[in-house]
Amino acid sequence: MKYLFFFPLFLLATVSAVGQKNLVIRVEDSASREAIIGATIRTPLGIKPVVGAVTNVNGVASLPTLPANTTRLMVSAVGYKTETFPINSKADTLVFQLHSEEEALDEVTVTAMRTNSRIEDLPIKVEVLGLEDMDEESAVVPGNVSSILGDISIIHIQRTSAVNGNQAIRMQGLDPKYTQILRDGLPLYEGFSGNLGVLQIPPLDLKQIEVVKGSVSTLYGGGAIGGMINIVSKIPTSEKPEFTALLNHSGLKENNLNAYYSQRYGKTGLTLFSGYTNQQAVDVTGDGFTDSPGIKQFNFHPRFFWNPSERTKLDVGYAFTTEHRQGGYLPALEGSMPNAYQNITDLQRHTIDFNTSHNTSATNLLTFKGALSTFHRQNTDYHKLSDGRQSSIYLEANDLVRFGKHQLIGGANLTVEAFRKNPDSTRLVDYTYSTIGAFVQDDWQLGEKVALQAGLRFDHHNTFGNFLLPRLSVKLKPSEPWTVRLSVGTGYKAPNLFVNQTPGALNVSLIFPRLLPIDVATIKAEHSIGTNIDIAYSKTFESGLSVQVDQAFYYTYVNSPVVSAFSSLSSNLGAYTQLINAPYNLFSVGTDTYIRLEYKDYELYLGYNHTLSRRDGPTDNTYLPLAPQDKFSSTLAWESEHFRFGVESSLVGNQYLYNNQKVANYWLFAGAAEYHYNEHWRLVLNGENIFNIRQANYETVVLGANPTVQPTFRPVWAPLEGRIVNLALKFTL
Repeated sequence: MKYLFFFPLFLLATVSAVGQKNLVIRVEDSASREAIIGATIRTPLGIKPVVGAVTNVNGVASLPTLPANTTRLMVSAVGYKTETFPINSKADTLVFQLHSEEEALDEVTVTAMRTNSRIEDLPIKVEVLGLEDMDEESAVVPGNVSSILGDISIIHIQRTSAVNGNQAIRMQGLDPKYTQILRDGLPLYEGFSGNLGVLQIPPLDLKQIEVVKGSVSTLYGGGAIGGMINIVSKIPTSEKPEFTALLNHSGLKENNLNAYYSQRYGKTGLTLFSGYTNQQAVDVTGDGFTDSPGIKQFNFHPRFFWNPSERTKLDVGYAFTTEHRQGGYLPALEGSMPNAYQNITDLQRHTIDFNTSHNTSATNLLTFKGALSTFHRQNTDYHKLSDGRQSSIYLEANDLVRFGKHQLIGGANLTVEAFRKNPDSTRLVDYTYSTIGAFVQDDWQLGEKVALQAGLRFDHHNTFGNFLLPRLSVKLKPSEPWTVRLSVGTGYKAPNLFVNQTPGALNVSLIFPRLLPIDVATIKAEHSIGTNIDIAYSKTFESGLSVQVDQAFYYTYVNSPVVSAFSSLSSNLGAYTQLINAPYNLFSVGTDTYIRLEYKDYELYLGYNHTLSRRDGPTDNTYLPLAPQDKFSSTLAWESEHFRFGVESSLVGNQYLYNNQKVANYWLFAGAAEYHYNEHWRLVLNGENIFNIRQANYETVVLGANPTVQPTFRPVWAPLEGRIVNLALKFTL
């Protein structure tokens, strides 16, 4: 009996002793991972009794028993932003990272790299157009993001149709299909759904745009051969309502009405964007064909946010886009010549996406995200109908673990792209592509001056096989103002009928009625390897002058690229088009330089990009068509209490078409003036292409023996619509 009496006492004493185990915490600098000496760790305000400790020379402190209701700890240190962190009682040692006060003021977090790291900490080069840029662009060019992306010297916005206004992005001189576009970290614009309207996203709905230069194969697959662009939506940041409305009218008969609302409600939050564009078809050159298409577009994008606890987050969004777009011979669109040439597109896009994350501890983050998207498009071109639907699924789970000076992320994802043809005039066939991938990446801060990022990815494509993709990046910090980044990575691009937006040869047509299905028995995926070197200097002087200088070098090589070619078959529109592996390889080599200066109320940006992109084959060494070898961009802005003025210019030079046919160089100039009545009202007058540069000034764009019915179009290498002036009124509450 005495043993039965003493056993509960012994068990109670043992449990009590375990509960008395001290909590060990290490506090580090978020950038250098160095220990912070003298940091104060304590229970949050309002919790009694107050328990706290101060870190020693190793940045470590030990806390005794905490009050029962303590779930977080508050950490502060001189020169650092005070933050609170969740407690994981299972961990032997908790690691808390503080951000310096100076860095926290202008801190930019990059979401595309999945570690939510500061832009300064990343071993790979990322350029971010932030919230201030989006706020300005929402009034300057409110209908789309193509203008602000085109201001970056390494990016060239290429118009891919003479009549319907479709645009695509070139990076590092490569074809548009080698640039991967994400929306909130989700690859939603692939295949049939990515060939029209990707750049028609209004900037008022955006928090930032992240531009990653070069191959980033590890996290998102091999498609980002030339680079990746992540378009990031806004999130609610305040319990006070935020509302913005914008009304815009341009000289090209374009009208935009956009509205944005956001608010947090305790543990929940909401953002809501709605926008409408009505643009009439306009013939600028007087040849009877639309240089600016008619567009009626409606966007609706609500997102719901829920934080059930400080460790768990969930957001769910729905995006809807509907658009009617028409171009061609203007009398045909107006109804007086119904048999003349028309290009008419109707599309609808529905997307449901989600992102949920849970901190199992201060050093471990689990994330599960995904999207389901449906896309339907009907296109009538040369009086031939193409009609198809695409359903897309993306699912991903990853685990981010921080230990010591490592940030290790591993995960897996599934991508499904299913195209279904409706009865039409094409020879397209149904297909379903699925890719299962697994990836791992380690960010290792070796010391104050050296950081590594090593990644490995394995993809299995149900049609085109297996792909192993290694990548390595190194960041060097030789001294405080200087940063050097080196990166090398591999990639691949699976053949897809709808992504070759640039014809492989002159007069090869990419319109749907001429496309033949992919012959999966003879065609194979493209493989690439690329390297980037980036040298950056950034310093703010006592006078207030801020200087950023960046010099980049890059090289990319693509084996057996998939190109469009003439088929032996023919139709009443001419020869059919088929996709083949070219008898040559591709390479792109170049430099990219930019300088940013800020002094008091003035800002200056100068950027220069030189790229040589060429075919590399036994008989074909021609330049890649429609890839300018030289591009210069500049922006000068001045702002006062009530006014802001800006002037932009860009040179597009040494651009070649097919068979090394060189076209003229041209300069584009733009200017904007903004008046702030108060913090609520803004009036913006903007002019694009002020000196009215148009391709029609150099050559006739529309050709053919009977152009009103069966026109052919020259490749588009310069603006078609000429000068654009718009006036916007913006109200913010």
